[in-house]
Amino acid sequence: MPVRVVIAGQGYVGLPLAMRAAECGHDVVGYDVDAGRVSRLAAGESFVEDISSERLQAALGSGRYRATMDEADCAGFDIALITVPTPLRDGIPDLSYVEASADLFSRYLRPGATVVLESTTYPGTTQELVGPILEKGSGLTAGIDFYLGFSPERIDPGNPTWGLVNTPKIVAGIDEHSLKKVKEFYDGIVETTVTVTSPREAELAKLIENTFRSVNIALINEIAMLAHDLDVDVWQAIDAASSKPFGFMRFTPGPGVGGHCLPIDPAYLSWRVQRTLGQSFRFVELANDINNHMPDYVVRRLGDALNRRFRSVAGTRVLLLGLAYKKNTGDARESPAVRVAQLLTQLGANVRAADPHVVEAAHGMEDIVRVGLSEQELSAADVVVLLADHDEFDYDLIEKHAKYILDTRRRLSGPNVEVI
Repeated sequence: MPVRVVIAGQGYVGLPLAMRAAECGHDVVGYDVDAGRVSRLAAGESFVEDISSERLQAALGSGRYRATMDEADCAGFDIALITVPTPLRDGIPDLSYVEASADLFSRYLRPGATVVLESTTYPGTTQELVGPILEKGSGLTAGIDFYLGFSPERIDPGNPTWGLVNTPKIVAGIDEHSLKKVKEFYDGIVETTVTVTSPREAELAKLIENTFRSVNIALINEIAMLAHDLDVDVWQAIDAASSKPFGFMRFTPGPGVGGHCLPIDPAYLSWRVQRTLGQSFRFVELANDINNHMPDYVVRRLGDALNRRFRSVAGTRVLLLGLAYKKNTGDARESPAVRVAQLLTQLGANVRAADPHVVEAAHGMEDIVRVGLSEQELSAADVVVLLADHDEFDYDLIEKHAKYILDTRRRLSGPNVEVI
């Protein structure tokens, strides 16, 4: 049965949700505070690779989707979804966007409506923070007058196999009736839902997923650094280990972690454990330390390579390939490429960067000179560093014209290539 859906946040999570809900027949309002983003969406221009502009235009043309900055457009919702960022500020969770969204929805909350938090956060946020804000602003009681739940986003930008529809969706409600309402909505837009007892378990499940990845990436990053010093080919060793059909999951080294999840989400759990239990979450803290310093290691490896050629980083022309945090996406949030560029600039390098996917410049990228990938740029560069191995890059061109390549993704080969 079609309902009126309002989604706060029209980024990598909110926009795919909005498109899918509209395609399933719901009346969808995509609310965002970014004027430029709303203007582009209203004009039918998508900035998310997983959503084509043609798909967005079809949703707009159907009359079932519209993007807005006007809070009044949020009135009359049956389902409200919160898909806003939850960044860290000086190592402390910043839930101001979640709080603002909950406050907004509280002013338009009606009896019988459902509010679902999708933003990743620490266990307890839905019931301890979002619920009270909704109740205070509306005068209604959660679980009695309206329904409240949590369903963690599992969007993996650029993944050609697993998307919103076919990735199992964890759903939870603060009580049995809330769970029923939340599950009923998501059952209508995804293939599979997985229920848990309460939002706390669902919130923790999301953090477990990302902490697992963060810790294992940190492990293989540290092994890669040690293997280099031991003169062992870590990539060949990983390939060999991957032949085992059980008891092993493949992870590969890289220039660091990025996106909204891995650099931030495990820290939410660590912060919660420290604040509530007075204990440290040592695995997370160690993993964060290793992953956060991978850009420094990349720059150090580049410096070592230049020293062997009797050159210094200062005055060297460096071409960075890939500003996104992963291949085939324009998502540059928390990208290690930003830190690499900053470090090289501080050391006096002439830094330029090519990325066909990154349109919206992330924080820290404002001063990076952007260029296209061309024979001229490759030939002019003293060093080329591959940071995100987009399929769109012409790797034959790179291998042919680059003088020296530091490859952090094991995508290139040849006498002029050094793999991290």
